[in-house]
Amino acid sequence: MGYLSPPPMPAPVVVYKDVGGLVSDYEALTERYRRENREVRLHECRSACTLALSLPNVCVYPDAKVKFHQAYNAINREVDLGVSSQLFASYPAAVQARLGNLTREYRVLTGTELIALGMRNCEGGPTMIASRKQRAPSSSVASARPEGQSGASLAAFGDIAQKVQSAVATALASTGGRTDPIHVAVADRQQLTGLARGGEEANALPEPAPLPPRRPPSEALAAQDAAPLSPAYLQLISGAQPILGPRLVRTVASN
Repeated sequence: MGYLSPPPMPAPVVVYKDVGGLVSDYEALTERYRRENREVRLHECRSACTLALSLPNVCVYPDAKVKFHQAYNAINREVDLGVSSQLFASYPAAVQARLGNLTREYRVLTGTELIALGMRNCEGGPTMIASRKQRAPSSSVASARPEGQSGASLAAFGDIAQKVQSAVATALASTGGRTDPIHVAVADRQQLTGLARGGEEANALPEPAPLPPRRPPSEALAAQDAAPLSPAYLQLISGAQPILGPRLVRTVASN
């Protein structure tokens, strides 16, 4: 990015490598940057680009290289002493003293040397960034809730804590300065949650399921199933126990 191709306002003009050009073009942009108070940051700047050193809001990087030389006519390549004098007069007094004068050959000053002469360091100056509104820290109980708990339940717990503190303060005021210990009972949070959902019935234990009826003894079954069976091949053998009930046996016999 060069000195003659600035980005839109209010971004700074960052000069990575500018090899110079017509002095009149650089004078026009320099006056524009001066009116806008535009920040200009120099990495490598040569020839007519050195007019940037005359700006009040210019800075150099420590590894920057700024190269100075006399101005010359672009057609016949002759040195223009008048324009060269204008360039030299635009530099800060400390830079003029360090250079002494301009020659046809390049004179190079590094960013570290220019910073030592009073130029602002780009790495230590202000940075143009978008401002962000800081969020004020929350002092509520819900702001410190652990993972997995809802804000509503913790808000209810905070109300309980405030009531407990109020009760303690009232008790201390009524003791007349006594130092006896004060015992405060706080309901269990699970019970409070249950009451909030459905009252006392929500915390009642479920009734046990009824047990199945007891099976009658085998003697009762034998007495019940001892009815005479027909035909004779369905009669029980002496000492045997019936397997099928009498209703099923009669159904089979009838078929």
